[in-house]
Amino acid sequence: MKDKTLSQILSEKQNRNTIVVATEINSGEQIIVKNDSDSEINNKILFTAKNNIIQGKSEVIEIESKKWFINISLAPLRLIIVGAVHIAQPLAEIATISGYEVIIIDPRAAFANNQRFPDIKIVNEWPEVALNNLEIDHRTAVVTLTHDPKLDDSALNAALKSNAFYIGSLGSKKTHNARIQRLKMAHFSDTEINKIHGPIGLNIGAKSPQEIAISIMSEIVSIRNKFENNGDN
Repeated sequence: MKDKTLSQILSEKQNRNTIVVATEINSGEQIIVKNDSDSEINNKILFTAKNNIIQGKSEVIEIESKKWFINISLAPLRLIIVGAVHIAQPLAEIATISGYEVIIIDPRAAFANNQRFPDIKIVNEWPEVALNNLEIDHRTAVVTLTHDPKLDDSALNAALKSNAFYIGSLGSKKTHNARIQRLKMAHFSDTEINKIHGPIGLNIGAKSPQEIAISIMSEIVSIRNKFENNGDN
């Protein structure tokens, strides 16, 4: 791989962009495939490999009697947890095991620290500010767990305007109905509010923090797989 190509790849990875590198098998010609390119071969590869890119599946494709190896690198899946509460601990563990990059947001450093969450990125900022700085993309899930409207609503103000593939909020049906009314007063539309999974998690009768964490992660995985199968990656 050429130094210039490698530099471009590292830059794209830093920005959490999908990277598609096409290599012509016989000649070794190599290009980084982009959505905004004027190159004819770039656009032909983009069209032919559309499903591969959606699924993140590297494969050899054939275009005009030439074989190209399409190497696809997707940004890591990411779970942003707002609220360093008890449920956040097993949820962070399960998400990490499931291959998610985990970030905990909570302005309360007494709760959100690396003693309670070892090896997890901690952001001790107001949720809306932190989420806007993190630039939520379509490979990011956002979960609010604090039960404090000031913190949860702050997070939702940013999450509902983002491309997050999953947004979930902890709380009973009564709590969620109150949340909906607050969001309507904040001028969010029904379509935006309906993005929220609340009460959060699959209904498995979960009681303990560990079981609730399993139900949340199960719902996130389910929604993500539906997105991939529908080509919405």
